[in-house]
Amino acid sequence: MTGVLETTGELHVHGTVVGQIIADSFVLAIGGFVDGDILARDVRIGGKFNGRIFAPNVVLDSSAEITGRVFHTNVTVASGARIDGRMPWRPVNFFASLSHLPEE
Repeated sequence: MTGVLETTGELHVHGTVVGQIIADSFVLAIGGFVDGDILARDVRIGGKFNGRIFAPNVVLDSSAEITGRVFHTNVTVASGARIDGRMPWRPVNFFASLSHLPEE
């Protein structure tokens, strides 16, 4: 899928998405791939991700492969997760003020 996926609920991706994902809760399953940006309250990554994540609560499973930036308040990284990038901490009010994804 290419484009923007937006929902007020929970979204699970088992395939490939190139673009933006905006959801209340997002799960990238093992074998899934996202190239783009994610904006959600809760994010769980089990597959491959390239881009930026904006979420106060992030969980990176042992199968996760991350390239990019993970903006978070709370992050859990399982042993075995691979991360090539930065994981800057942000206060909760940073996410409350995000009505859309930043350009940069």
